[in-house]
Amino acid sequence: MEPTQPLLFLLGASHHTAPLAVREKLSLDQVRAADLAARLQQTAGISEFALLSTCNRVELYGVAGSPDSLAALRIALAETTGCAPADLDGVLQLRQNHEAIAHLFAVSAGLDSQIIGETEILGQVKAAYDGALARQWTGPVLNRVFQKAFQAAKHIRTHTRIGEGQISVASVAVDLAGKIYGDLAPVNVLVVGAGDIGLKTVQAFQSRGARSITVASRTLSKAEETAAAAGGWAASLAELPEILATADIVASSTSAPGFVLTHDLISTAMKRRAARPLFLIDLALPRDIDPAAAALSNVFLYNLDDLAKIAEGNLAQREAEVARCRAIIAERTATLWLQLAPRLSGTR
Repeated sequence: MEPTQPLLFLLGASHHTAPLAVREKLSLDQVRAADLAARLQQTAGISEFALLSTCNRVELYGVAGSPDSLAALRIALAETTGCAPADLDGVLQLRQNHEAIAHLFAVSAGLDSQIIGETEILGQVKAAYDGALARQWTGPVLNRVFQKAFQAAKHIRTHTRIGEGQISVASVAVDLAGKIYGDLAPVNVLVVGAGDIGLKTVQAFQSRGARSITVASRTLSKAEETAAAAGGWAASLAELPEILATADIVASSTSAPGFVLTHDLISTAMKRRAARPLFLIDLALPRDIDPAAAALSNVFLYNLDDLAKIAEGNLAQREAEVARCRAIIAERTATLWLQLAPRLSGTR
């Protein structure tokens, strides 16, 4: 019986195979990521791995001694996230060797995102790799693959126009608000969450003329820092009941594990607003805003999947650029695989 050859793999789920509610279940916070990493370290045949968890995807990249090692990964992911293995049928996708490389290149370049060409994903991939490298989860194969992915993404950003247009989650959300209200100057904007997406959302609202922006965060000092970028006001999450009563648009992007804006909280606020509508934009995963709030009168709720559908209108004008990017990735993938294949087979 011939010995099996090690393989490079990707196992994961993305917006292509999993709706928002399923991605929510699969998302990896720090506790879950640590648990999954511990399981992978104990899985026979897995010599390298890295974990990527974003709003669009949960993906495991690694090197396995044989295809038999991959079955245990599916079980580990299910147990870590509390999903039944059967629930992952049709959700998880497996790519190997050449296809795994091409996929990571496309992800890093923003070509596999819900909003094609968005730039946030490259930083998220780099953070995932840096975390794996620091913990010594990666080795010579993944180190080379990720480094080449970053080079490919940079080349694509420099030599194509894939990044033109409204292509970040924050900019699409604010563009939607502009279409609804027209002039944003008199609109009361509330941004919940003072992280990177919260800051970009604040900046996007300011660039489109919004003058009344409040930033609410669990940490008041962080809210003050983010609000200062737009000359806005800062508040704590405890002040949400009062602020919701006067807000026109709410964009929420915290890392909280549960709903920050509950049905009851929003319902109570609506009773104080007469007939004024409230537009809610949920930029978080897991979601910040209770979906049940959409059933309330005069409440209009948009989530990440809704924004992706809106952004599709911007993709048509970039189709030619997408084709150019795919060609670049195909060429670079082929070159890298020719270098890696002998290493995986042990012939070099």
